Amino acid sequence: MTTATSRKAGREARAATGSKPQGTADEREASRYVRDMFSRIAPRYDLLNHVLSLNLDKAWRRRAAERFRHILARDGARVLDLCCGTGDLALALEQRKSREVRKRGNAGGAAIVGADFAHPMLVRANQKQPAGGPRIEYLESDALLLPFPEGSFDLVTCAFGLRNLASYRGGLVEIRRVLRPGGEIGILEFAAPRIWPIAPLYRFYFTSILPRVGGGVSGDRTAYSYLPDSVMRFPSPEQLAAHIADSGFAEARIERWSAGIVALYTAKGR
Repeated sequence: MTTATSRKAGREARAATGSKPQGTADEREASRYVRDMFSRIAPRYDLLNHVLSLNLDKAWRRRAAERFRHILARDGARVLDLCCGTGDLALALEQRKSREVRKRGNAGGAAIVGADFAHPMLVRANQKQPAGGPRIEYLESDALLLPFPEGSFDLVTCAFGLRNLASYRGGLVEIRRVLRPGGEIGILEFAAPRIWPIAPLYRFYFTSILPRVGGGVSGDRTAYSYLPDSVMRFPSPEQLAAHIADSGFAEARIERWSAGIVALYTAKGR
């Protein structure tokens, strides 16, 4: 980005302060709304993720895990998967770690922790733990107030969760606090594609098809109306990269995947 573009992106990113579901007045109400919503849809969450993304969500998580294999294979490393939901990214990280450990002959690789504030999501995440293998530690925690000391983790990931935080900056600052100097972050989020005809088709699908299908299958039309709204008001990739840099990270980068439908944001702790 040019200096002028970076400054503009930074101003615009700061203007979009966090998730604001319809009818909520402040950050506390927004946070409670999101927690209650994800708790309600937990029973159908995985099914709808796979159906509505045409199973691309599985590939995105595997690709994100592959991106951090050098940390996952490191003995003694600690990894936090923030807003972990039902644990799909944490499981992808664990599977990638296991392959790397076998290949490199390491002792055990990284320890993986998943955190989410919706209890029903964590119940399902624990039900998906691999039998007989290393267990992922899951804990119930608000991403804006994590129960870890400074510099606890070598890697912090977050898949499709940052946009649901009541404060984007608050979440990034908390991630930076628990990240060790030189540690890495990987934030996977939806983005609005720019390529024609993908862009108008994506918008039509997200605003017209997804709410109807998601609401019908889950029985919660409000939740699947919130989803496209949260994506459309979320900062653009350039704006979010500026947000990340403003929050004290170094080497903020954007990788656009699947014709720009999603983006992986990476950076390092100072």
